[in-house]
Amino acid sequence: MAREKTPPTVTIKKRAPRKAASSIPAPRTKAVKASAPAGFVGPGARTALIAKAAYFRAEKRGFAPGHETGDWLAAEAEVDARLLHGMADLADLN
Repeated sequence: MAREKTPPTVTIKKRAPRKAASSIPAPRTKAVKASAPAGFVGPGARTALIAKAAYFRAEKRGFAPGHETGDWLAAEAEVDARLLHGMADLADLN
């Protein structure tokens, strides 16, 4: 009779037992509000406010040519100052 060979010995590494899911604390995160902060004005709305303010500045000058850049820069400074101070009267730029 033929003898069967014994299978080669395989070494199995044992792992540490896993912790139960309830014992692992969940990471704490702050709730993030998805909407924009109160008083936030997007870039398109800001540009529209600046254009409106620049128009009213030009109107006060009688639309004399050559002051367009100055009107725009002054209007930009005015709108930015109002936005920084959170003034709600942005509609009253004239």
